Amino acid sequence: MSGFPPDLRTRSLAALRDNTIDVLILGGGINGAGIARDLGLRRQSNDSLQVALVDKNHFASGTSGRNSQLIHGGLRYLKYLKMGLVKEALRERAILRQIAPHLVEPLAFLMPIYSRLDKIKYTMGLSMYDQLAGDHNISKHREVSKGEISQLEPSLSTKGLVGGAIFYDCQVHSARFVLENLFDAADNGVFLANYVEALPLDRQPDGFWRVQLKDRLTGEELELKAKKLVDATGPWSHPGDSPPRLVRGSHIVLNRLTAEEHAIAYFDNDGRIVFFIPWGTQKQLTLLGTTDVDHKGDADSARISKEEVDYLLAIAHKLYPDSGPLQPLAAFSSLRPLVSDNSSSATEASREHKIWNTKDNILRVQGGKYTIYRHMSEEAANMIMKELSPWLAKASATASTPLCGNTPKALERLRHDIPTLAEQYRLSRNDVESIIRDYGLHTPDVLAMTPEEDFGAIRRTEFARLAFAVQHEMAANLADILLVSTYIGYEREWDMAQLEPYAYLIGSWMGWDSARQHEEALEVLHRVSVPKDSD
Repeated sequence: MSGFPPDLRTRSLAALRDNTIDVLILGGGINGAGIARDLGLRRQSNDSLQVALVDKNHFASGTSGRNSQLIHGGLRYLKYLKMGLVKEALRERAILRQIAPHLVEPLAFLMPIYSRLDKIKYTMGLSMYDQLAGDHNISKHREVSKGEISQLEPSLSTKGLVGGAIFYDCQVHSARFVLENLFDAADNGVFLANYVEALPLDRQPDGFWRVQLKDRLTGEELELKAKKLVDATGPWSHPGDSPPRLVRGSHIVLNRLTAEEHAIAYFDNDGRIVFFIPWGTQKQLTLLGTTDVDHKGDADSARISKEEVDYLLAIAHKLYPDSGPLQPLAAFSSLRPLVSDNSSSATEASREHKIWNTKDNILRVQGGKYTIYRHMSEEAANMIMKELSPWLAKASATASTPLCGNTPKALERLRHDIPTLAEQYRLSRNDVESIIRDYGLHTPDVLAMTPEEDFGAIRRTEFARLAFAVQHEMAANLADILLVSTYIGYEREWDMAQLEPYAYLIGSWMGWDSARQHEEALEVLHRVSVPKDSD
């Protein structure tokens, strides 16, 4: 199966119209996608189970696609003695490395340390991190001297530097990871439709919910009945009895700062950890974040503030004082829907998760971390099956089933073919490797869309990624194609003239007129814009 079949959305909406299904999942972020995949795999033992997922926007277009792009244990939570949370995340990190080795890649982190007290504290913390990872550890941390740090990162500030350490976590293309969970769900019979808004109307005497769906692409409205509703809408959830605490995390994208392929992990004075992560299709950029700010507006208004930009740039200048003026190429923000607690600081707010049935029998998912989505999804699916099909209540196969068939051996065979694929499509080996990192075993399907020549300013591999997003990922607007299915839109500082070829190309596929193309390009510029002093 190459992504979504082109007619999946149409078929899903047709199947849902005036129909009765067992489970309707609201929200196509990582939790909704994980629950859909889990239930889809259980359908192999009970194909009468009818499951559907809808999202009012594109899949992964919210929090799940705009985070730090890491699969990690949460080193900083050791400070708050959250040993169970860290151990759980490290266990899940190991599982995700096995089931999605193309997307979840080990990444070394260099931690510079600027005081002797911090050196003692962080060395003890890293030893504990290794111990909690146990047999599933990527590699034990090691201490590095001031001299070795200067060799690894010649531009890194040495003022007050006493040494440091190197430890390991994992990097991920988080939006693509969501999409691949949904590919598996669709392949196992789950109905999927993006750009569809759902409004639960009433719960009927037989226990089923009457739900109105509105197709935001066509304006069509339809109704269905669902025995079980799952609210995985994250920041868009409004449970009256337990509203989430919305904490905004923001990132900026800079030209590459780090000298080597490792990331930088820096603990600021307020206890917040900030990452400098090699990023982009060719690792030519640095992703810098994140912030922790309580968000008071609605979920759709999340955008980086000038204060957050200044905070991140100040840290960049502190660690790289000779870097000169730093101009962010792009920025993004997302909201973490955390379980409300009594902590005064957003940084200290709990990352524990909560899954519960409300009084009207809607299953709600709140809090947690991206890294433990699979465990949370299993917990949610167990609760659903206990209610609907008790004999499937402990039948999760997500920990042992490779995502879209991407086993380590299958990827090894694919990488063995890199020279052949590079020659066949007249690409560099680095270009093919970049496609493999993002698409795994779908790589041949993506490469098959490579044109003979560049499309003006659009490189051939970019063209192929865009075409795959339109044909096999249900992406229906320019922003979702450039900022979700691909991250091309974050990889440069755009102006309208640079975006026009992309808007024209996508518009020619979508049937947009010139006014619509202009509107779509403006939306991309808005989403990636970085506040300036005059804003």
